[in-house]
Amino acid sequence: MSSDFTHFNEQGRAKMVDVGEKPVTVRTAIAAARVLVNRRTFELIRSGGMKKGDVLTVAQVAGVMGAKHTPDLIPMCHPILIDGIDMQLSLDEERCSIEIRAEVSCGGRTGVEMEALTAVSAAALTVYDMCKAVQKDMLITDVRLLEKTGGVHGDYKRDE
Repeated sequence: MSSDFTHFNEQGRAKMVDVGEKPVTVRTAIAAARVLVNRRTFELIRSGGMKKGDVLTVAQVAGVMGAKHTPDLIPMCHPILIDGIDMQLSLDEERCSIEIRAEVSCGGRTGVEMEALTAVSAAALTVYDMCKAVQKDMLITDVRLLEKTGGVHGDYKRDE
């Protein structure tokens, strides 16, 4: 196996990387996602008219929960103590979309990229769940890491 892939042992089988010797540093990650909906669904979300309730508030809470439960969902993720999660959901009139953004931070030995990506994914899936009675062909798209700081691999910022 290539040394670029750290999650494999000598036999080529999956392993959880040992981060015990890494220094504790402040780490942040920002991720984003988008849910494209039709005009009727968009207006129901904006007006609070969905039968299941306030779509953006419930999706925001789901994003926080998703980040906190990342190691339960992604096998090789370390359980970490998250210092903060900031979820932002907004409506984009022009795109007819829900724009989702999560910023996660911790002081730890491993990054929080997966927590941020899981947060936006859980929020996007929650938007879908809350709106599926009205629209089945919503599109969850553009799930991506926008930036990360901290750690031995340095900082990263996506060109958008």
